[in-house]
Amino acid sequence: MRDCYCTVNLDQEEVFRTKIVEKSLCPFYGEDFYCEIPRSFRHLSFYIFDRDVFRRDSIIGKVAIQKEDLQKYHNRDTWFQLQHVDADSEVQGKVHLELRLSEVITDTGVVCHKLATRILECQGLPIVNGQCDPYATVTLAGPYRQVAATRTCPAPGPAGSEAKKTKVKKKTNNPQFDEVFYFEVTRPCSYSRKSHFDFEEEDVDKLEIRVDLWNASNLKFGDEFLGELRIPLKVLRQSSSYEAWYFLQPRDNGSKSLKPGDLGSLRLNVVYTEDHVFSSDYYSPLRDLLLKSADVEPVSASTAHILGEVCREKQEAAIPLVRLFLHYGRVVPFISAIANAEVRRTQDPNTIFRGNSLTSKCIDETMKLAGMHYLHVTLKPTIEEICQSHKPCEIDPVKLKDGENLENNMENLRQYVDRIFNVITKSGVSCPTVMCDIFFSLREAAAKRFQDDLDVRYTAVSSFIFLRFFAPAILSPNLFQLTPHHTDPQTSRTLTLISKTIQTLGSLSKSKSASFKESYMAAFYEFFNEQKYADAVKNFLDLISSSGRRDPKSVEQPILLKEGSLAFSPKEGRPNPPNPARPLGLHSLTPLAAGDQPLYSIPIENILAVEKLEEESFKMKNMFQVIQPERALYIQANNCVEAKAWIDILTKVSQCNQKRLTVYHPSAYLNGHWLCCRASSDTAPGCSPCTGGLPANIQLDIDGDRETERIYSLFNLYMSKLEKMQEACGSRSVYDGPEQEEYLTFIIDDPQETYKTLKQVIARVGALEQEHAQYKRDKFKKTKYGSQEHPIGDKSFQSYIRQQSEVSTHSI
Repeated sequence: MRDCYCTVNLDQEEVFRTKIVEKSLCPFYGEDFYCEIPRSFRHLSFYIFDRDVFRRDSIIGKVAIQKEDLQKYHNRDTWFQLQHVDADSEVQGKVHLELRLSEVITDTGVVCHKLATRILECQGLPIVNGQCDPYATVTLAGPYRQVAATRTCPAPGPAGSEAKKTKVKKKTNNPQFDEVFYFEVTRPCSYSRKSHFDFEEEDVDKLEIRVDLWNASNLKFGDEFLGELRIPLKVLRQSSSYEAWYFLQPRDNGSKSLKPGDLGSLRLNVVYTEDHVFSSDYYSPLRDLLLKSADVEPVSASTAHILGEVCREKQEAAIPLVRLFLHYGRVVPFISAIANAEVRRTQDPNTIFRGNSLTSKCIDETMKLAGMHYLHVTLKPTIEEICQSHKPCEIDPVKLKDGENLENNMENLRQYVDRIFNVITKSGVSCPTVMCDIFFSLREAAAKRFQDDLDVRYTAVSSFIFLRFFAPAILSPNLFQLTPHHTDPQTSRTLTLISKTIQTLGSLSKSKSASFKESYMAAFYEFFNEQKYADAVKNFLDLISSSGRRDPKSVEQPILLKEGSLAFSPKEGRPNPPNPARPLGLHSLTPLAAGDQPLYSIPIENILAVEKLEEESFKMKNMFQVIQPERALYIQANNCVEAKAWIDILTKVSQCNQKRLTVYHPSAYLNGHWLCCRASSDTAPGCSPCTGGLPANIQLDIDGDRETERIYSLFNLYMSKLEKMQEACGSRSVYDGPEQEEYLTFIIDDPQETYKTLKQVIARVGALEQEHAQYKRDKFKKTKYGSQEHPIGDKSFQSYIRQQSEVSTHSI
């Protein structure tokens, strides 16, 4: 048996780690990790480790998915065979080099060719065992050529090469070498014809420059291999000089042939989205159509509703729609409009809002975005206690373990249910205003439609707040960030039983015990058949769905927005090792010492800027600076994803500060001067403009243009359905008989209005599609293979070239 955990890596940089599953050869993790990717990458990699208490954890195997292959596996469960991890195959980074060939006549009259190889710089080399001290070796090799460093041509002999080595660059994974190495290339003595760079064909093909990157290590095992390049000299056929960027490659023996399946396999579900977003004015025509959706009569003829009709899954449409409407403050009118329309179509009050309609999915998404903090404040303390206490709560007699008592277990479970029920029903004043406004509109629409049913005003709201918000969060707390990892089986079972009971309590159904399939749940529910529980639910629902209800309390207690381990340093000197934890609250950033005691607190209003810190300052990666009036605080995060998250959240909370800087120093002030601009005064104005501001809205950081781009992509993807919907509108306008089956799936209340909207949507989506196509054509013309952005070996760019060539051929 093994104690295994899995890491998620961008190339070789770890950005997430699962919990350890002990004593298992088939561990289940059940963990979700989401991040915005802050840099370019080539592989998304997953490493499986076996924990070793006494030595370094050993790697069992890995799954590495190339960036260009991520779409193949998008949003579907896939089993991947684990591959062996070999030091010779673990490479990342790129190299910038220049080759120059010149003809030289030696003292003896022999014509030689001198090859100058200039190693300029590298970028993105991996950090090995916490450090990177890189150097490069350069070799010229070939089967028929002798290579020497002398100024004369030696006699021909067996193939050989002499390795030349750069200086070691300490503590950097972006080394600047700028070193030149010279090689003299001889011809066989029988070769006498003089010409200008006209190598024999076979010689050119077989001579190559080889560059190897190494990490200078103090370990007894020797230096670590970082990657290699092999460049044939035939690149100099057209010109005597050649310059390009290359991706480092693994050694030829880097992938040893081993039996597949030796190491087992890993099941993953990867969702990867890449948005190419134009500036805001490009989206105005489509965005204006979308934002008017709430005012269109009937709402089924609106642009947003049509998106829900053509998408394969309502969720696809709901996510970008809700985010866009929240960004522009239009989410309540839109959801009220589509909810009213759905209620009018509902025949039975018992089925109100129970389907996976656009209304249900939009409200779900709004609660996730606007209600996450409310959920945490309400449930997190109790959920954490349940996870830590491990009290037995199994009430199914069949599943009882030896030594467990059914009555004790029932009492444990009853206490947990009571506690969670009480914190929920007393949390009404904390419910976010946007959720309350939506619940008010649901309540009014349901009461108006079903006037004889006095409970429908409650069930319309409880079907969301209990069934779709609190109950799922209790059932799977890790999916709502209430716990960092998937809970253990016993706790998971306890939470399942609590969730079922809370769901039934909130539903206000007439015969609650009968709503359980299991007899033991019906028996347990007898504890909660008192009227006080139903009254508490109704009072809570009344409060969160009242017209004009506003939270009477201002924010007196700090809201915890983010916490994590960081290394802190004042203005002078290097960062200390990471402190074990630290919260960022709405009021201040508070570094903590051991024992969770604050070292000091930085008021948010004192933050003048939050910017990246150049690596050259301390020879350390993932650093940023929090600039205050009296000094700058230099901070190191664990990885690039954490660094971006901290910069974003700190920038957002300080965005409205009156004295924010417009310029800053991207490097540190060390040894009496700023490293970036060499100014000697520590109060000298900054030399670089601060990065653009982010939205000041703390809860909802939404890019409206990006969401509109996603909506455009969905319309473009489902263009054939838009056209079918147009046909359905035409058919209904002129024909009263039975419709074609494919038209019946669309909700069309007013064919003429819907047709008019469809025509506008298709025209505006077509215009955006032309803009994208033109941009791609322009980019294709300007892009150079071998540039810093697209180094040689960039498979995603090769794929892009192939696609563009196919498009060009097709259009011709």
